[in-house]
Amino acid sequence: MSAADLLGQARELLAAHPVVDGHNDLPWALREQVRYDLDRRDIAADQSGRLHTDIPRLRAGGVGAQFWSVYVRSDYAGDQAVSATLEQIDAVGQLIARYPGTLRLALTADDMEAARAEGRIASLMGAEGGHSINNSLATLRALHRLGVRYMTLTHNDTIDWADSATDEPRHGGLSDFGREVVREMNRVGMLVDLSHVAATTMRDALAVSVAPVIFSHSSARAVCDHPRNVPDDVLELLPANGGVAMATFVPKFVLQAAVDWTLAADENLRAHGFHHLDTTSEAMALHRAFEETHPRPIATPATVADHLDHMREVAGVDHIGIGGDYDGTAFTPAGLDDVSGYPNLIAELLSRGWSTPDLAKLTWSNAVRVLRDAQDVARELSATRGPSNAHL
Repeated sequence: MSAADLLGQARELLAAHPVVDGHNDLPWALREQVRYDLDRRDIAADQSGRLHTDIPRLRAGGVGAQFWSVYVRSDYAGDQAVSATLEQIDAVGQLIARYPGTLRLALTADDMEAARAEGRIASLMGAEGGHSINNSLATLRALHRLGVRYMTLTHNDTIDWADSATDEPRHGGLSDFGREVVREMNRVGMLVDLSHVAATTMRDALAVSVAPVIFSHSSARAVCDHPRNVPDDVLELLPANGGVAMATFVPKFVLQAAVDWTLAADENLRAHGFHHLDTTSEAMALHRAFEETHPRPIATPATVADHLDHMREVAGVDHIGIGGDYDGTAFTPAGLDDVSGYPNLIAELLSRGWSTPDLAKLTWSNAVRVLRDAQDVARELSATRGPSNAHL
């Protein structure tokens, strides 16, 4: 089959089984670039060159549901982190209110299915990092009432109750309070997201959680040896748990050659006074200048497909998904440059012999099922146990 035929088949498949993407940082990009001024970043129009995400490209990419990250940087602490998270939640609400013909708030699996039936993009929220609750289970419950449907236990820094993959460990995984956070997330129906956490934290959370977990944007460590990726022994635990690992597209997590390059590029940013995660125009200009003298290794859809092949082999096709991390990364793979690129990945998987039923699980049904299962667990737990008032 020709490349054009595969791409056409991929688009047809996505029309019937659209992508549920586990992680998109558009709200943070809007905060950083225009302080949520949606007139200046009207995503009803093409925002190429400014953002990875806008409505025309979401439509072109076959996106049917999006977990919008309500991330705040992990150097935000205490009440500052909570307030900034609330501002991020409010920004998602503004987007949904501004584009009601395209976006629909989704709080449940049924809402996701209803949005698909209406031809709208189901819009869910995920908080990226336990620092957003400021060590308060009451704050966790408040975020859930505001619509947050997953929380990543850490971001890049170890917090008071959980170890991060990219910081020094302090707890050997989860502390006792961290385990109680997981139990309370199960009780209210908030998905436990294990992207960004240390492998010890992954294992501890899987040992505690009675609801399915997710990895909202992580790939396979056996394919690219980066601590942000999931080791095989953890992937092997997903079938018993019912969870889903959603492969990310970030080159420094999927392409081994990009790991060392990114360390040097990040150091260049810091040397010029920028945060290494900065994606403002000034920071990107520095990146481009660095790239002129230090050519950047380029990932492709085949790079991501290698991870998905491996994750399917180890965890099984019922336990994988997609989490691109658009607008949360400075660089993207060629062919997956922005949210319009998902058909290119599906075409690559078709060329490798993936069946339509397997691809439908990858793109849509696995993610919907995991949220539904978490809701079912929460219904059972809340009937027998009240809110936890545990504290540090």
